[in-house]
Amino acid sequence: MNFDFTQNHFTLFNLPAQFALDQRTLDGNYRALLAQYHPDRFASESDAVRRMSLQIATQVNEAYQTLKSPIARGRYLLKLAGVDTQEESNTAMPIDFLMNQMEWREAISEAKSTQNIDRLESIGRELALETSALEQHLASLLDETHDLSAATVAVRKLRFMEKLEQEIGDAIETLLF
Repeated sequence: MNFDFTQNHFTLFNLPAQFALDQRTLDGNYRALLAQYHPDRFASESDAVRRMSLQIATQVNEAYQTLKSPIARGRYLLKLAGVDTQEESNTAMPIDFLMNQMEWREAISEAKSTQNIDRLESIGRELALETSALEQHLASLLDETHDLSAATVAVRKLRFMEKLEQEIGDAIETLLF
């Protein structure tokens, strides 16, 4: 069984190393790789071959999850360029973004306290639009202008947005059940 564990995720899926990608191609190449290396195909092989197929399938799954997610894909591209997004240690953000964060958090808190699911869903839709615009901006920063510093900030912003969206989802789930 021949597999290069050192190849990057884009090479694994035969895709250009860029933020914008064709989801259908990613999905199709993922299914083809799983079909080729799935451990069930090697059930009657030696322990070594079964372990190898499991390691390959694991790497294929991890790579797919990374490329499928815009924030993880952006983070990964920055990592390939030698840039650490420092999401856990560097929370410095532009003041306008922080102000928006505060407004969203207040709106979420108010909607939770009044048990207003419609308002939570409305805020979720607003955040989804903002997130989509930010992902498009990140694509431009990574694929066109190659502004890695601004792309790092964009990834950190997306992480904030992801946390807000999770908070909304959790709040709605709590109110429904």
